[in-house]
Amino acid sequence: MKEHSLFHKVTIGIIVLWLLLFALIPNIIMFVVSFMEYDSSSFVKAVFTLDNYKQFFSDNYFKIFINSFKIAAIATALCLIIGYPFAYILARSKSKYKGLLALLVVIPYWTSALIRTYAISYMLAANGLINTILIKIGIIDAPLKLLYTEGAVIFGFVYTLLPFMILPLYATIEKFDFKYVEAAQDLGASKLKTFYHIILPLTSPGIIAGVVLVFLPALGLFYIPSLLGGGKTMMVSNIIQEQFTTSVIQNWPLGSAASVLITVVMGLMIWAYYKSSKSFQTKVL
Repeated sequence: MKEHSLFHKVTIGIIVLWLLLFALIPNIIMFVVSFMEYDSSSFVKAVFTLDNYKQFFSDNYFKIFINSFKIAAIATALCLIIGYPFAYILARSKSKYKGLLALLVVIPYWTSALIRTYAISYMLAANGLINTILIKIGIIDAPLKLLYTEGAVIFGFVYTLLPFMILPLYATIEKFDFKYVEAAQDLGASKLKTFYHIILPLTSPGIIAGVVLVFLPALGLFYIPSLLGGGKTMMVSNIIQEQFTTSVIQNWPLGSAASVLITVVMGLMIWAYYKSSKSFQTKVL
C-alpha cells in the first residue's frame, strides 16, 4: 500500500514538474515579454509598454487576425458538415468492419503532418494530380490555380483536422440512446424535427468538443498557410513564427503579444466548452 502511494506521489510529482517547466513557466515568460520593448541587439528591453498590443491591433495585423478567425471558422464548419454524417453513419453501423473503419480515420496520423501537407501541395499544383485528371477527362483546357490560395489553406486544414471532429462526435453518438428517437417518431415527429429537437441537442457535447479541437489548432498551425498559401494567406500563427524565427525581424515582444492573445482565445473557448458540458450534464441529470 505504501509502495503504491509512493508511486502515485512520484508520478504526480513528475507530471507537475513537467507542466511547470515546459508549460507554466514558458507562458509566464511569454506574458512578461509581451509587455516589454523591442531591442534590435538584445531582442528585449526591460521597459514596460503596451505598444506591442496596440501594434497588433493596428490595421494590418488586425486584418490578419480577423482573417485567421475567418479561415479557422470556415475550416471548422466544413469539418462539422463532413464529420457529423460520417460519425453518425459509423456509430450506427452494424458492420463487423466498424472497428476497422474507425481505425482508418486515424491511420493518416501514422505519418508526419508535414509530409501529408507536401502531398496536398502536389495534388493542388498546376501540374499536380487534380489538374492532370481534369485536363485528361476534358473538363478544363488549362490548369486551375488551386495552390497558393486561401481555398488551398482551408482544404489543408480540413484534411488535417477532420479526425479531430469525427472522433468526439463518434464517441458521443455511439453512447446516444436512440429510444428518444423512437419515442419522438411515435409521437408523430418528422425525421427533420427529430434530428433538430432530439439528436442535435443531445449530441451537442461532441459537436462542441469537435469545434474546439479543430478551431484552436487551425489558429496555431503555421506550416499549412506557409506551404499551401505560399505567403499570400497570412495567419496569426505565421506572424508569431516570423517574429521568433525570421532573422530580419525577430520582434519577440510582438510575437509574445500575439501568442498571449491566441492563448486567451483558446482559454475562453475551453472555458465555454467546460461550461456548456456542465450545463448539458445538469440538464440530463
